Amino acid sequence: MEGKKRICIAEDHTILREGLRVLLSQDAELEVVCEVHDGLELIQRCRENIPDLILLDLSMPRLGGLEAIHEIKKRVPQSKILVLTVHDVEEYILAALRSGADGYVLKDATHAELRVAIRSVLMGKTYLSPGVSGKVVKGYLQTKSAEEPRSTWDSLTHRERELLKFIGEGHKNKEIAQYLHLSVKTVETHRANLMKKLNLHSAAALTVYAVEKGLVLR
Repeated sequence: MEGKKRICIAEDHTILREGLRVLLSQDAELEVVCEVHDGLELIQRCRENIPDLILLDLSMPRLGGLEAIHEIKKRVPQSKILVLTVHDVEEYILAALRSGADGYVLKDATHAELRVAIRSVLMGKTYLSPGVSGKVVKGYLQTKSAEEPRSTWDSLTHRERELLKFIGEGHKNKEIAQYLHLSVKTVETHRANLMKKLNLHSAAALTVYAVEKGLVLR
């Protein structure tokens, strides 16, 4: 790698975020240029200060990691994204990769593995922790049939999933409108479409569904 690579750390736990900064700062080839604690702040900071690599947790307030990955890849596609998370289930892994993540590392990884992952992703390679690579292969084999019917979950748009997460976290329409820079009427329309698709007719039912799909942690 030529020159210092600019790193952004997106992690809502302060102790872990500070620990990662100290750890990465020991590497002469890396420079931590920003630290954020939620997805919306991450998108704003990345547009202002484009990093070479984003070290990102999937569980963040306001805007979750999956939605943040999707938005970042649209707005600053040159930034590489390495997920660092505790989630080792197939659904999370595949969702992150489909959203545009360049690598996926579990938080029980060693410092040495994290260094390898960062370098691999910066070199344009995809890196998966050994503990998750087998699950990725299994997941793709199970869904390889092009004729397999789409589930209701698969039919949801990115905006509808984004809205579902906010509803699951207990936000009202006005708050959601402010977060997403939409009108309240537009949010109400998306909400109605979401309920119709899922055949769910209350905020409580939507919250349960959001938890089941991993958009909200309980």
